[in-house]
Parts: sequence; C-alpha cells; structure tokens
Amino acid sequence: MNALFRTRELRALETRALASLPTGTLMQRAGAAAAALIDREWSLHFTMREDAGVGSAGAARDRAVLVLCGPGNNGGDGFACARALQEKGYRCVCWAPLPSATAEARSQRQRWEELPGTTLVDAPGDLDFHLAVDAVLGIGAARPLDGPLLDALRWTRERRLPVVALDVPSGIDADTGQWLGAIAGAPAQCTVSFLRDKPGLHLRDALAARGRLHIETLGVAADPLDPPIPGRMNDPEEFRCLLVRRPPDVNKGSYGTVAVAGGGAGMVGAALLAARAALRMGAGKVFVDVLGAPEMRVDSTQPELMLQAGRIPKAGEVLVAGCGMGNAPAMMTRLAAWIAHEGPAVFDADALNALAGDAALREMLLRRTHPTVITPHPGEAARLLQTDTAAVQANRVDQALRLADALGAIVVLKGAGTVIADPTGAYAINPTGGPALASAGTGDVLAGMTGALLAQSDDPLAAVRAAVWLHGRAATLHGSDVGLVASEVAPLAARAWEQLRSQHTAPRPDRFTAGS
Repeated sequence: MNALFRTRELRALETRALASLPTGTLMQRAGAAAAALIDREWSLHFTMREDAGVGSAGAARDRAVLVLCGPGNNGGDGFACARALQEKGYRCVCWAPLPSATAEARSQRQRWEELPGTTLVDAPGDLDFHLAVDAVLGIGAARPLDGPLLDALRWTRERRLPVVALDVPSGIDADTGQWLGAIAGAPAQCTVSFLRDKPGLHLRDALAARGRLHIETLGVAADPLDPPIPGRMNDPEEFRCLLVRRPPDVNKGSYGTVAVAGGGAGMVGAALLAARAALRMGAGKVFVDVLGAPEMRVDSTQPELMLQAGRIPKAGEVLVAGCGMGNAPAMMTRLAAWIAHEGPAVFDADALNALAGDAALREMLLRRTHPTVITPHPGEAARLLQTDTAAVQANRVDQALRLADALGAIVVLKGAGTVIADPTGAYAINPTGGPALASAGTGDVLAGMTGALLAQSDDPLAAVRAAVWLHGRAATLHGSDVGLVASEVAPLAARAWEQLRSQHTAPRPDRFTAGS
C-alpha cells in the first residue's frame, strides 16, 4: 500500500475504526505490533549487547527497554507496548513525566502498573537500557516539544540509545515532516507508523529522523465508500505503461519529437544537458535551439542532436523550455510563443522566473489546453506563489498543490522528497534521490528526461512520475552522496529504466522457434 494519509484523513479513518471496535482495541493492537517489531528487528542488537557484557551489574544479561510515554494516546500506545514486551521476556520501564490525560491512555497505564510494571516520573538515573521506545507525542502534536517531555527525549539522545518511534518521531509534524518549532526530539533508528503512511515521514527533517519505516495498519481495512485518498508514494506501479518492451516494427517517428529551447549566453550547457537527457531517455528525435550560441551547428559530444537556431516547435512535439534561458527582454517574447505551443510543454528555470513576474503570461499558461509541466525548485516556486522559500518548505505538499491549481499544470516541486502535484488535487512524494543530485545542471537533466517520457506516453502524469523516480534512482546507482555530475545522470537513469523494464516485462524472443 502506498497511499499517504494526512492528519485530517487519519482522524476520519481512526474515528470510523473506533466506532466499530471495543474500547482500547486499536491501542492494544498498536502496542502489540510495536512489540513484535522490536522483538523481530532488534533481537540481534540485544544479543550483541549481552554477549559484550554491556550494562551495569545485574542488568547486563537482560533485555532492558525504556519506554517514554507522553500524556496522550501515543503514551497509551507506549504502555501497551511495554506490557507486550514484558510478556515476551523483556525488562521494561516506563518513564511518564506527565499524568495520562485521555481515558484510553489512563486505562493502558493502569493495566501496565497492575502487572506490576514500573512507571517513573523522574529520570531513570543510572539504570542501563538497551533501547528506548518514543511514545511521547503522535500525530496530534500541535506545538513544539518543551518541558519534561523534551527533557526525556534529550536524556535519551544524550545517552545515544537506539530509538524506536511509535507512529512518528515525537515533535515531527506528520503532514510536513518538520520538527515543530524547529525543536528536535530524538531521531529514531526505526519508526513503526500506525494505520497508514503519512506524507510528513517522507519530507524535510523526518527523512533523517525516522530511520527505517514500517507501516502497521492494525487490521483497519480501507472503506470502499471512502473517497480516493489523493496522496501516494511515487512508485514504478504508478508508471507501468512506460515499462513495456517496444514492438519490433517501429521507427524514430514512433517515439515522438522533443524540442529544447534555452541556453542563453554563458548557460549554453543547460540546454545541451536537457537535450542529451531527452535523447538518452528514448525520444525519437531531439531538436535544440541554443539561444546563446545560434551559430552552433553540432554538439560534438552528442552529434545525434539537431541544432536549429530560432526553430519553432511543430504542433504535437514536446517542448522543453527555459533551461539556462536568461532574462533578456527578447526572451519574454519567445516565452509567450512557447506558452502558445500546440503540444505538451515542460517549463523550467528562467522560464518560471519570467512567469513569476508577468501575470499575463501566467494567465496564458493557465489557459493552455495541452499538458503542461513546471519543474520549480523551492525558490522558483516561492516566486510563482509570491511568498518566500521558507513558506514553501514549511508545507511542501500544500504549496505544490496550490501552485498546480493556480497554473493548471503538473508541478514537480524539486528537493528532498520531491512533490508531484496536479490540478485535480492529487499528489505523490518521490522516495528516490539523494544529496548527490545537489549539483549544477541536474534540474536541466530532469526537464529533458520529462520531455522525452511525455513524448512516449499518452499519460502525462505517468510520464512525469517516471522521470522523477528514474532521476532520483540515478543517484542511488551512482553509489555515493558526492561526485555525481549532471551529464552522468541520464545514462544512469536509462540503466535504472532498463532494470525496471526487465522486472516488469518478460523478454521478447530473439527468433521464432520450430513449431511456433
């Protein structure tokens, strides 16, 4: 399941589930699921600690777990987890600095203490633990961590205890992925998230804070009467149409034409990177209008490209415009013509900055009847939305959806956890990528890849999702967080694409066999 539920959607799902189950059922299931995961995932860690004799006298040979319990239902999950772990033979201590504030949390706390189980109000002092469970705050957190709850998490962090977080790392906003108020809790080595996956677990601070992610649905099935959830994780299943083998009887005209326009003075490479990427990703023909070097007649590195200064894209071709375009006044006239293009179009970089400063051009873009894709980084998105970068980053999903609605375009909001939003209100978060892509020109490559896949698919959204996924996958195949240059991305992405096609499609026979 790759659906993403924001907090309001989770609350509605939880309310329906609670109405059909006995009181406390979901909390008991959450505690049992977390305990089972700890028992399965961390048994080797406990064994290694015990074999090494780590811990204070008398505590080295047991499995010691500290469960941090907050006052709400997340804390109730923690008490239920402690009880389930104790029943499996672990030695658990619950640290609850504040009284339990909900009826279900109080019930779980009472059941824990009747075992009997130990609950501390103050810090554990010199007690030694193998692992901490973070059940301080769940998805309902509305303000930054502070007071004794923050102190408890900092105590855990200072002792470098491995942490398993229940639902979300405490203090992380489940919708945006940011530490609330920029106050960090205790980053987890593992997060077990209940009911459904959350977009915030794939964005911003959560990418470093969540550790390995496990989803436990707690036996709550999707309701067929529910409206479709608009959030998804981007996944190859979202672009299966682009994973089929090509039939034998095709030619270069079967896979579309991409026209790249950009590369102003001093930025010629931007247009060439986009064009080379489009060719590498399977476009049948690629034309390039290099604005800053109209005298160019051939790209010696990629002679397959056709360089034609001032060429007007033909109807039906896919236009990729703006990469390194510059901001000369003459470019504004060109941009208006590009927006009027009778075919799919990808607008990137300086084209977006020009749109941000011209309401008439934005209105033209909104009226386009052909598929339109824009690929802003957060700064460009902020200019288009007339806000600042911090506001965009504070809620990437909402801002991408807002931009898609305002411009009638598929939006690729680039960054860690790239958000793909479309005007219908649907969005996807991309899981591939990494810091190796933080290099000049990689965005130009993505624009060219997107154009190529648009030329090969009747499903624009599938084409965009494929381009973003494969672009990110290239960073993984590179194998390091540094040293990847833009010109290497498209070949790596093409390799990733072939790997996917091999997995999803049986190989086509090379020859007919006897009797066939």
